[in-house]
Amino acid sequence: MDDRAASEQRVSLTPDRLSALIDAAGAGLLERDTAVRLSLLAALAGEHVLLIGPPGTAKSALARRLHHAFADARYFERLLTRFSTPEELFGPLSLKALEHDRYERLTAGFLPSAGIAFLDEVFKANSAILNALLTLLNERLFDNGTERRAVPLVAVVGASNEVPADEALHAFYDRFLVRVPVAPVGDEAFAALLALQGGDAAIDAASAGDAGNAVPGAPRSPAPITGAERAAVAAAAVRVALGEPFVAACTALRRRLAAREQALSDRRWRQFVGLVQTAAASEGRSQLDALDLWLAPYVASATPADVPAIAAWFDDEVLTLPPTEAPWLGRAVEAFEKQLGIEQRMPAEGSAFDSDAGAGKLAVARALGSAGGDGGAAGDHDDGASGRMQRIVSARLEARFAKKWSETHIEARVAQVAEIEAQVAAALDAARAERQALESALAARLWIAPSIAQRWLARHDAAQAMFASFAARLAAVRAGFAALPVDAGATGEAPAPVALEPAGAAVPVE
Repeated sequence: MDDRAASEQRVSLTPDRLSALIDAAGAGLLERDTAVRLSLLAALAGEHVLLIGPPGTAKSALARRLHHAFADARYFERLLTRFSTPEELFGPLSLKALEHDRYERLTAGFLPSAGIAFLDEVFKANSAILNALLTLLNERLFDNGTERRAVPLVAVVGASNEVPADEALHAFYDRFLVRVPVAPVGDEAFAALLALQGGDAAIDAASAGDAGNAVPGAPRSPAPITGAERAAVAAAAVRVALGEPFVAACTALRRRLAAREQALSDRRWRQFVGLVQTAAASEGRSQLDALDLWLAPYVASATPADVPAIAAWFDDEVLTLPPTEAPWLGRAVEAFEKQLGIEQRMPAEGSAFDSDAGAGKLAVARALGSAGGDGGAAGDHDDGASGRMQRIVSARLEARFAKKWSETHIEARVAQVAEIEAQVAAALDAARAERQALESALAARLWIAPSIAQRWLARHDAAQAMFASFAARLAAVRAGFAALPVDAGATGEAPAPVALEPAGAAVPVE
């Protein structure tokens, strides 16, 4: 194919068309957006996928949908057991060949002639089958008699309830570059699961473009991906540059894995880079960046339990999502709130309440103000007016005998709070800008599942909500200090800054 033809094929496989293929493959599959995208991306890159999860979690349905996304790709499916024979996968022996002393198989309609294959319970096969699969999966070659023939295999989707514990199976397990945990539908989508109409067959018909048997309203599949288009994407992928941020992030991941004795082989690193380059090329990008390492949990994880840990590492160390807690800031706000409460309730020096007895009377007044708000004790038919009056009396007593502060003191307190407010405002502005930048970056990323993107954006939203809450509390504290009673004739030095002790510790009283 000349450069012009390759360019035309590359343009025809647009992100919009790939997005439509993703939608068709995921129709009716609840909480499978990540598995659908990873399976299609892996197949586009010529890599194999392993779906790990319990029975009844749509693993076979996903493989059948994947088949519909590729043109001229025969589909092959088998459930493997320890009693499975090579004939079930690779075809029966040719009797005519045996007559001429040749040991050959009739492979038409079997795995060596398939484009997309689904092997359920893939690790339960015997060693004779697994050994033949090793070469077929990794090199796309099949030994048939004395000949080694190339196979048209695009990708194999394997399924298993668990990761193999037998070390003899690790080489075969390593052939699956992308490993996706698949769990039962969660509580949030359970009602939607019950409401699904038409069953798997009808939904599969929709993804295959069979309008006569499809579920009404289900998305119709666009034109499947041709072999020429896959070749064009592969040619574009090798031209995608490895950006410095991507290399730095990979280096950090390699160190992390080595520290936990989970190092990847050189082959898997190269395959991972090819997978990421394919994602970038199909999105129209010419260079990789750190965000491309979102795929790492599904390649670098040895078991499904490792996926959340590596994903959390990526979120915190590479994507540097903002924290949803700020302990120091929380302690600072609490300290100012406590200091404001102390200064609002401090009696004036020399007043009737500036003594132990006076303090007791003020406490009684406060108690009276808090009593009776619900209309009194049980059996009391007071409508609450008495309680409101008592609170008014209490407030007036506190205001009458409250200490008055110098303007210097009040200005200093307001300035101290304003300083923290400025830090919070800057953090809030930064959080908003970071979220906007991430959202802009995600707009160009076809393969990142909405559930993953939402997890990242939710962290930003939680951080913004936290900073906004602190800003509101600080504004209230600043207003409280500004409203302290003023002694116009008083002069004095500015108070020492409020001590920012750990949460719950006492704050020095001025």
